[in-house]
Amino acid sequence: MEEQPGSFPRSPARRRPRWGMLALVVVLHAVVILALARAFAPQFTDSVVRQAASVLTVTITAPSEPPPASPPAPQSPAPDEGAAAPEGKQAKPREVTAPVTRLPINPQPAPLASSTGNENRSGARDEGEGTGAGGEGVGAGSGLSGSGRGSGGGRKLEKIAGDINSARDYPKKSRDLRIGHSVTILLTVGTDGRVTDCAVTEPSPDAEADAITCRLARERFRFNPALDAQGNAMIGKFRWRQRWFF
Repeated sequence: MEEQPGSFPRSPARRRPRWGMLALVVVLHAVVILALARAFAPQFTDSVVRQAASVLTVTITAPSEPPPASPPAPQSPAPDEGAAAPEGKQAKPREVTAPVTRLPINPQPAPLASSTGNENRSGARDEGEGTGAGGEGVGAGSGLSGSGRGSGGGRKLEKIAGDINSARDYPKKSRDLRIGHSVTILLTVGTDGRVTDCAVTEPSPDAEADAITCRLARERFRFNPALDAQGNAMIGKFRWRQRWFF
């Protein structure tokens, strides 16, 4: 390019120095100089090394030991606790007698309420037109009174509760006919004293009266069961005659 009049020529750009190359050159020169000095003057190099080592000597100071810990202050002994009190004596409760309560006795029972029925033999009348009913046992019970030579022992069957003693137990529809005067039944009694079976041995003219006699005997009659010679309860037979009308 042509330079224009009045302008200054451009200076070439400055190169940046290469520091890595420069450092390498310096190190190489130092190594060469040190090698020559050690070859021709070994004492000089040793003194230089000792001086450099003395300059670079690092003094390490060990830490001082910590002062011994002060002993703990003595603890004051705990005050003595009081001893437990002796056991108390067992207290005996005072005897208390409950007052005896006397039940008031009603000298006169209340009268029975009358029924609202319209028949002559119902309600709480003192007497009716019928003559009532009754019954009796005619059987020997368990049969312990045989004709053999044995001593027997044990206990006979014994009726202890239950009765058919009112004409109101008779069937209502045939009550006024009075045809079932009496009936005889044979009862089988179990070891618990209850009737387990009933058989009509002497029927009445009224079959319905016979049936109701067996039914009421099952429901109402209770017995002390018969016992054998060793005292064991056993099944027994009991004959009962029921009189409905006299």
